[in-house]
Amino acid sequence: MKNFMDENFLLQTETAQKLYHEHAAKMPIIDYHCHLIPQMVADDYKFKSLTEIWLGGDHYKWRAMRTNGVDERFCTGKDTTDWEKFEKWAETVPYTFRNPLYHWTHLELKTAFGINKILNPQTAREIYDECNEKLSQPEYSARGMMRRYHVEVVCTTDDPIDSLEYHIKTRESGFEIKMLPTWRPDKAMAVEVPADFRSYVEKLAEVSDVTISNFDDMIAALRKRHDFFAEQGCRLSDHGIEEFYAEDYTDAEIKAIFNKVYGGTELTKEEILKFKSAMLVIFGEMDWEKGWTQQFHYGAIRNNNTKMFKLLGADTGFDSIGEFTTAKAMAKFLDRLNTNGKLTKTILYNLNPCANEVIATMLGNFQDGSIPGKIQFGSGWWFLDQKDGMEKQMNALSVLGLLSRFVGMLTDSRSFLSYPRHEYFRRTLCNLVGRDVENGEIPASEMERVNQMIEDISYNNAKNFFKF
Repeated sequence: MKNFMDENFLLQTETAQKLYHEHAAKMPIIDYHCHLIPQMVADDYKFKSLTEIWLGGDHYKWRAMRTNGVDERFCTGKDTTDWEKFEKWAETVPYTFRNPLYHWTHLELKTAFGINKILNPQTAREIYDECNEKLSQPEYSARGMMRRYHVEVVCTTDDPIDSLEYHIKTRESGFEIKMLPTWRPDKAMAVEVPADFRSYVEKLAEVSDVTISNFDDMIAALRKRHDFFAEQGCRLSDHGIEEFYAEDYTDAEIKAIFNKVYGGTELTKEEILKFKSAMLVIFGEMDWEKGWTQQFHYGAIRNNNTKMFKLLGADTGFDSIGEFTTAKAMAKFLDRLNTNGKLTKTILYNLNPCANEVIATMLGNFQDGSIPGKIQFGSGWWFLDQKDGMEKQMNALSVLGLLSRFVGMLTDSRSFLSYPRHEYFRRTLCNLVGRDVENGEIPASEMERVNQMIEDISYNNAKNFFKF
């Protein structure tokens, strides 16, 4: 019987162990997609307690606690103390066997705080106190955590109307780790609620200093903001969409749809889809012009629990995997850009694992030999960023594409304690490849190339692909 989470955790063969310890583990982290709060990095935020850094905003843990019968006040309540919330989490942990939360929890305690104890109700107080004592030390600040995990670059997720003041402040402070913005223009195509859309466009007009009265004005304002993001080091866009949009439309139709929704009239479903289709193409062309990478995170059904959405708002743990037939629309959208010679580097992230092979085969349709791995299959995200999900994603990519050209893992997290997800991914990767070597499926005589492949997927591919 192996010890829990020892140095060879998840590494089932000798080859896997060598690949990880001698190659993957030493590589720095490029976290090219996350949801960290930029102000925390700019201010080098000091965390008040383990609860704040660990449970604040972590809807993965909240979902588990609710499932375990924990009252909402211990998840998101304002009338409970940090200790009371942590105590309820510690009571939940022993019920999370076989859930990735169990591994993440102990990996984070071990790598961030040097704690090898198992978290349960009996150890909760001593672990809480020890972590809080360490969090009071300067090296456990927001920037200190990034240094601890050998982070080289992080890319936050930012709206076109964001000032990026904290990115600028961080850069000007001389902080050695790059924090770059990512262009996330979802609200600029969210025309479902006319009043919300108009309010957003008015804010866009204000920050861009462009008077917006028609569709062309809005695009001019967005271009101005796109240029500003580029000046601040942005190299990626990201789109959080339910599904791909690829309706046929004319320029005249889109201008008329803008006038209608900006004037306060609700759109038909067909008009909404046409507008979103046009915006995706325009954004794709902007990214191509600047040589950015466009990312698409698709497939979530969000805010399913109306009662809790009204109470807590979005991103509080009430989203799930959706079922969408997206292959044709995805292909049509990519083909539309490609036909016009304006398909930039692209990463596709699916949330439903049944689409793994769909994505893996879609990539090959639009690789053009200009850039290794120009069209990427994004790593397992959200519900799939665990051992089983990552293995399935990498197996599909291996069989139907080139795993060697994969740009690897990201945290997709709001937490400064989530960097061990890179270690979790690297261990899973090394275990997969190491097993193939030991099974005679990859020749042992090619170990130099195998070693390079592990280092590339862990770090080099992302560094070369994004050119930060």
